[in-house]
Amino acid sequence: MSTTPAPFRMPPEWAPHERTWMAWPGPNPTFASDAELAEARRAWAAVAGAVRRFEPVTMVVGPGQEERAAALLGPDVELVVRPLDDAWMRDIGPTFVTDGRTLAAVDWTFNGWGAQGWARWENDQHIARAVAELTGAPAHSSPLVNEGGAIHVDGEGTVLLTETVQLGEERNPGWSREQVEAEIHAHLGTEKAIWLPRGLTGDYGTYGTLGHVDIVAAFARPGTVLV
Repeated sequence: MSTTPAPFRMPPEWAPHERTWMAWPGPNPTFASDAELAEARRAWAAVAGAVRRFEPVTMVVGPGQEERAAALLGPDVELVVRPLDDAWMRDIGPTFVTDGRTLAAVDWTFNGWGAQGWARWENDQHIARAVAELTGAPAHSSPLVNEGGAIHVDGEGTVLLTETVQLGEERNPGWSREQVEAEIHAHLGTEKAIWLPRGLTGDYGTYGTLGHVDIVAAFARPGTVLV
């Protein structure tokens, strides 16, 4: 484990940033048919195109998927080829932190949203470090099993967490609340954790995350949470 050096802090979602990273959908168990996969790819391409109007977009694409991705994304979206299992960059990618001048990245341990039977993570567990290396940001590894969608910050020291994720036996057996908070704070530069007991009920079914906070609550600004 390498702790992110102080005073690095994870910025809130509304903070300015230079680039958006995405992961291209490839064949995997979450798509029941080729038609579903094609629909997902069109949706990802639409999002990438909308974001590209305002800032650069880099799409991580699985080997052999480059030509199909380029046809839908067009020339304005940069493609980077890396082995992938799924397409949720928010979860498998690095958590970027900054001291206001330089960038660093947190490489959480990833185990397929709690080692779920449908999930594959042989490749996705390496994506955070790969993206960090491509940006030139030093990556700091954490033994905590965590995903980007499982944390939300206000940029002023507070982080939202859910008990069924960071304290779940599927992810972090044996970790206490105090140990989780210490690890989170050490990497994100936060000082206060607000714990939700669980996520949305529908998030505990097949292909769910077992309680990600990002579909339950979000900071609109420091001191204001939307639920």
